[in-house]
Amino acid sequence: MSTTDNARVCVPVCVRRAIDLAPAIKRAAQVADVIELRLDCLDAAELDAAGPVVASELVAHVRPFILTFRPEEQGGRRSIEWDERIDFRVDAAWPRGSECRYADLYDLELDLVLHLQQREREGRPVDDLWPSGWGRIICSHHDFTRTSIDLEEIYARMAATPARVLKIAVRAEDVTDCIAVFRLLERARRDGREMIAIAMGEAGIVTRVLGPSRGAFLTFGSLDEQQATAPGQVSAVELRSLYRIDSITAETTITGLIGAPVAHSVSPHMHNAAFAARRMNSVYVPFEVRDAGEFIRRMVHPASREMAWNLRGLGVTAPHKTAIIAHLDRIDPVAEEIGAVNAIVVTDGVLHGSNTDAAASLAPLEGVIELRGSQVAVIGAGGASRAVLWRLREANARATVFARNVERASATARNFGAECESLEGASFDGFDVVINTTPLGTRGRSEDETPAVTAQLRGAHVAYDLVYNPTVTRFMHEAHDAGCRIFGGLPMLVAQAAAQFKLWTSHDAPLEVMHAAAQKRMLDVEKSLLTKAP
Repeated sequence: MSTTDNARVCVPVCVRRAIDLAPAIKRAAQVADVIELRLDCLDAAELDAAGPVVASELVAHVRPFILTFRPEEQGGRRSIEWDERIDFRVDAAWPRGSECRYADLYDLELDLVLHLQQREREGRPVDDLWPSGWGRIICSHHDFTRTSIDLEEIYARMAATPARVLKIAVRAEDVTDCIAVFRLLERARRDGREMIAIAMGEAGIVTRVLGPSRGAFLTFGSLDEQQATAPGQVSAVELRSLYRIDSITAETTITGLIGAPVAHSVSPHMHNAAFAARRMNSVYVPFEVRDAGEFIRRMVHPASREMAWNLRGLGVTAPHKTAIIAHLDRIDPVAEEIGAVNAIVVTDGVLHGSNTDAAASLAPLEGVIELRGSQVAVIGAGGASRAVLWRLREANARATVFARNVERASATARNFGAECESLEGASFDGFDVVINTTPLGTRGRSEDETPAVTAQLRGAHVAYDLVYNPTVTRFMHEAHDAGCRIFGGLPMLVAQAAAQFKLWTSHDAPLEVMHAAAQKRMLDVEKSLLTKAP
């Protein structure tokens, strides 16, 4: 595998039985530039049976191959003794012959590489153990507990070896941990070394997506979402079709979503589909952020950021919509009144915050019902409620806030000219619209919950749930049983995203494309959950 090969996406094949190797390799070859055979995934009793299969695949050479035999303590799938690690090699473990072909690369952990170096000093060349010597060896280090503060020292130890490729993979808890990983890629490029540097975990996705455009030798993508071999590993199909990794360069405009959690957000699917439809050299990436201030200081603001990248804009979700305001240079009047920002534009050295939630909050109802003068019940008094109340006031609707804590909710209601009542035992009979702005019913722990049941909703005409995942919530089921016309939150999600797109690009968003991408993602999630069900 030469340095000029397109070694962008490497798909690990990790199966327990030898009989499953060939089919998995065939699948991997459809989306991979390189295939990694994770032989540590095989049950110990299967290793001998796997030999002829692997030898045959190496000869066929459908793609360049990396062979890996990683011990459990360094991220492997089973316990492997030291002597077994040293003795393991394709030409010794499996039959020799004229048809035998060596793997293109062998991934060896740093401790094993240092051992081989010592053997060389003692007069025993490395190619006595490993075919073609150092030219086929990846020297790797994995830390699944943290992004070590000693990465530079680890890099120096690895760079002192003759290994062809250096690989460092460390755990990230916050996206700012990725800065150290990108610095390693910069250093390797300056040193003329080939390197793979990855931050594992959901917070490290950005290193997997942007790594190759920053000089990484390759990035890893799983066969599918269920077969990841490391935390935060994105599927190869997503790397190629969602993030369009083959077209990302150092000049690509970066946008993304900040929040916690964000890994399973629909937003990357909407925005990346929109960029593709408009043929823009842009990508949208999820950023797992714990401390909004640190993220802005170290990665976003042009005056202080430690990243050299073409960052244009950010979407903001929970829990940062309010806290982020203190770290911006300007915010628009709507965001100021609502007290929440969900879109940031980076331009001319300034961070400008906006709120696109408010204008989009009633998107499913626009053109469907007449809001002027209508009686609207708003359940909840949080940030989403404030956005809805702002839009209802603009539409001259008559709103009543229903909340468990009436005293606290009353101030919110007054600010937007609304009434306030207790949610406890409330009846929505006579209301034109009932809107749930709480997260109750969201897929996960609160999926079976609802802020109102059928008996309370009888006599109302329309029920609208801002929750979009699942597409039909328990609140919507209860409202349907009460005879209400029901609407879900997906159109609002698309509408606020389209407004963000316009802020970042100055172009109108392809609404139909974004809506189709969001719907497809939701359908894929539901299918995935069905396949996991017992």
